[in-house]
Amino acid sequence: MELRLDNPLWLWLLIPAIAYFAIIGYRNYKKYSDQYRIVYVLRIMAVLLVIFALAAPGIYRPAAQEQIIFLVDRSASMEGTQAGIAAAIDSAMAGKKDSQSVGVYTFAEDFQTLLPVSKEFRPLPKDQTQNENRHTNIARALELAANSGDTGIATRLIVLTDGNETQDSALESLNRLEGDRIQIDVMPIEQEARNDAGILSFKTPANAFLGESQVFSVQIEADKEAEGQLVFSKNDKEMDRQDIVLVEGENLFSYAYPAKEEGLAKYEARLELEDDAFLENNALISMTEIEGSPELLVVNGSEESPIPELLDTENIRVTNIAANNLPANLSSILQYDAVIFDNVSGTTVGGQQMAVIEQAVQQFGMGFMMVGGDQSFGLGGYFKSPIERILPVEMEVKGKHELPSLGLVIVMDRSGSMAGTKMELAKEAAARSVELLREDDTVGVIAFDDQPWQIVPTEKLKNPKDAADKILSVTPGGGTEIYRSLEEAYSQLEDLKLQRKHIILLTDGQSSTQNDYDSLIENGKENNVTLSTVSIGADADKNLLESLATTGNGRYYDVTDATTIPAILSRETIMMSRTYIVDEPFRPIVYESNWNNLFNAGIPKMNAYIATTSKSTASVALESEEEDPVLATWNYGLGKTIAYTSGSGAWSGDFQSWNNWPAFWNRAVSELLPSFAEIPFSVTAQQQGVYSIEDPSQSSAIIDVTVVDEEGNEIPIKTEPVAPGKVEVTMDADPGLVFFSISNENGASYKTGLTVPYGDEFKILSPNVPMLTTLAERSGGQVLESLDTAMRDVPYESGAQQPIQQLLLFLAMLLFFTDITIRRFGLRIPARKHKNEDESADAHQTIGQLIKAKKRN
Repeated sequence: MELRLDNPLWLWLLIPAIAYFAIIGYRNYKKYSDQYRIVYVLRIMAVLLVIFALAAPGIYRPAAQEQIIFLVDRSASMEGTQAGIAAAIDSAMAGKKDSQSVGVYTFAEDFQTLLPVSKEFRPLPKDQTQNENRHTNIARALELAANSGDTGIATRLIVLTDGNETQDSALESLNRLEGDRIQIDVMPIEQEARNDAGILSFKTPANAFLGESQVFSVQIEADKEAEGQLVFSKNDKEMDRQDIVLVEGENLFSYAYPAKEEGLAKYEARLELEDDAFLENNALISMTEIEGSPELLVVNGSEESPIPELLDTENIRVTNIAANNLPANLSSILQYDAVIFDNVSGTTVGGQQMAVIEQAVQQFGMGFMMVGGDQSFGLGGYFKSPIERILPVEMEVKGKHELPSLGLVIVMDRSGSMAGTKMELAKEAAARSVELLREDDTVGVIAFDDQPWQIVPTEKLKNPKDAADKILSVTPGGGTEIYRSLEEAYSQLEDLKLQRKHIILLTDGQSSTQNDYDSLIENGKENNVTLSTVSIGADADKNLLESLATTGNGRYYDVTDATTIPAILSRETIMMSRTYIVDEPFRPIVYESNWNNLFNAGIPKMNAYIATTSKSTASVALESEEEDPVLATWNYGLGKTIAYTSGSGAWSGDFQSWNNWPAFWNRAVSELLPSFAEIPFSVTAQQQGVYSIEDPSQSSAIIDVTVVDEEGNEIPIKTEPVAPGKVEVTMDADPGLVFFSISNENGASYKTGLTVPYGDEFKILSPNVPMLTTLAERSGGQVLESLDTAMRDVPYESGAQQPIQQLLLFLAMLLFFTDITIRRFGLRIPARKHKNEDESADAHQTIGQLIKAKKRN
């Protein structure tokens, strides 16, 4: 045990303190009373204690203990080495000394405990799983391991890894390790021989013109000779296969392909080998922008759209598809400069497609237009959908249209087979339907498994939020029995005095009982109750559900994409609760807009439109006599959207014979096309997950960046300015294609697609021996060939220093308060003994005098 001072320079204060008290004591000590002398000594002791406390003293207690901590890399690049490493560690731990504690931790991008630090010998667990993370973070593992166990004990970290780190720097982490008792040994692990080949790079031209020959280059790394095929795809469709022979090491291949179609082309190179070790490194993607005429996508509803025939196809390339063929990934949608939905129902467009369209409009400037019809807008079930968000109108009618009284009961399957996405979407759909209703509407929700469960009582809707919360709390479980729940719904609606009474039945299964549905439904029809059914998945009793809807004067929906369920229930609710179609001929009111010159000679009459409500910042060009928008536009993010609530066919009335009818649609397309000024921002990959974005003109004070993946999901990013007109973007995205949308404060915008390659974990690399050697040397450790010497003595002293600073300060305060107490209240010094002696002496003296006087007499 020894005393150590962390800040000994404070002891210099002892010189003036001692000198001061010595001078004062020398001059006045004889004058002081006993009480003041005690106070003087207490004050000296308090000051000395404070000075020693400032020096941060501590009592150091050495300990004959050591910690040996094994750090095992379990990233994907270490696959196949686990068994050998485990056996070597078990063998090494068997030779540990009694004074040594041993722990085993594993790491990749994360850090996990395999065996906590302990003096007891325990073999490694056998069920060790390989990590699926794409990164290796040795630095983080070192820092966390160094702070594991007892930080006051001399520690050796033994790192078993290939050293190919993909996050942070292990060498930099040495500067952050606390204490001087840590030694780091490293044992480089060589990857086991395996049959693996991976595509290192795949390059296509950034831009190409229509008909131009594009040169593709592919670089492949192989760990041995092999034969296979190189497969090329464009926009997820295979376009060519090439037989190739690989040699050990790097292989370079070059091919040429003509640019046959305009737009954004996503090319993929994929390597196919037998018994390939890693499939993750067998594919890479590259993007090429093929320039040409603007590309327009027209999506048909139940009938083919007449719009393509009205457009200037010499200057506009038009693609016409059915709604069920609408692409679901961003790269396919971004081939087009604008998209038009002509009377397309939301029940045929999944949530994925809607989300992708929203991202394409908001972040990449694509135009979007919705054309009316009996399957469009509110009647299409777009309430609270991404499509409603991007349009300049709301699907809800907030005008003065007559609204019928309504009673609606939703009968929702909650059996075990609905668990997961289907159940969540069904609950969301039911809750959304409740939000569409008014307080005077009657609504009920019955969830059923093998019996009905009344979730929302069938009564006037008093609190929509409370009803929605009850619906969202439903959990799956049990079997499927339809009849009793349907019977309950009919019984709750039959006697109500309402203009419209409707039931929506939603299920993914087959009823366990067979009952007389026809009688039930016929009795309901006599009381004006209608029934629609929704069949989810392949296991539902489609024949029964279709028959029920037909008999019940409702509609039948066969759902293969569960994300369309909310649109279906919204459509059903809106069709029953609102009068959306205004079918009286009218002449639209014209407002100032880019369409005005088309109406200089007058405006024709229209036959019908879908009632909507314009949003507050929308620009309305045409309006009905009932103040409903007929033609409205606005900007959504970088793109522009148009709502045309009349139709492209008979609904448009005299517009079909109007001379400017083709010019109207060409003007619409012109309005939709991106109008932002593009500048060539450069996007450069710095390292895995880090990109540099630069404005070569350096005129951008602020650069805004958004990154979106193929599914339309926005990827979280961290943006850091590094120079004028230059930012660095850090993100963690899965391998594949991502899209950058870049803009500045001047309105300039740029979009591009980039490939996120597979992680470095899947590259064919040798151990990073130089880095590991430096790591060991800087910490006083060794580069091990085996673990035979893992349990040797750690060349550092173990021990712990217990600070006593607070104790000294406490004693100083105690002496200080004792000083104050004595000076305030005084100190009674025992002097009674001296007084008695004096009195006794006086008494003896008096007696003596009396004796002498008596003798004289």
